[in-house]
Amino acid sequence: MNAISKKNQFEFVAQSKIPTARGDMYVRAYRNREDGTEPVAIFFHNPEGQDALPVRVHDACFTSEALGSQKCDCREQLDYAMEYISQNKGVVIYLQQEGRGIGLANKIAVYAAQETGLDTVEANRALHFPDDAREYSIAAFILSDLDINSIALMTNNPRKVEELTSLGVQITDRIDVHIPPNPHSHGYLHAKQAKMGHLLKIK
Repeated sequence: MNAISKKNQFEFVAQSKIPTARGDMYVRAYRNREDGTEPVAIFFHNPEGQDALPVRVHDACFTSEALGSQKCDCREQLDYAMEYISQNKGVVIYLQQEGRGIGLANKIAVYAAQETGLDTVEANRALHFPDDAREYSIAAFILSDLDINSIALMTNNPRKVEELTSLGVQITDRIDVHIPPNPHSHGYLHAKQAKMGHLLKIK
């Protein structure tokens, strides 16, 4: 993978085994020297040398994962992926790209704008933020570092498929991660489907 060219920007830091309710989990930590973020690769089974390995490239969502917000389905998607890789071979790559890459404080500002009646895309644009600012070079680097040959990407987002493919990641399949909407997340998911092309089935 061409992610090797990023070796001076990205570095492996350490790997540790962590006991969990799902079994022994391995967390492999990395650092992006450019922006200081510290993503991790999470797995329960050795992923080295695997083909068509199920992989979830997951972006942090503090509001749902830590605070229990029901405005999105991020926590449920992470839980689904973690359960899946605990039962099957696979990897979750957890990236610190809050709010589709605009940061936590800006994400809260977008939430505030939504309270005026704007949807998630309209609110971003009203505050002059891009629809999606996420970047996946370090995810490609991690996959290369783990010596994973090809992946089945766990995502509903075609942009993520395109971005990783452009970075040299071999994607042989896509695995849907469909979470039923709740009354608070329905509008958010509908906007992602209608305006961002996410492969959902929201009416």
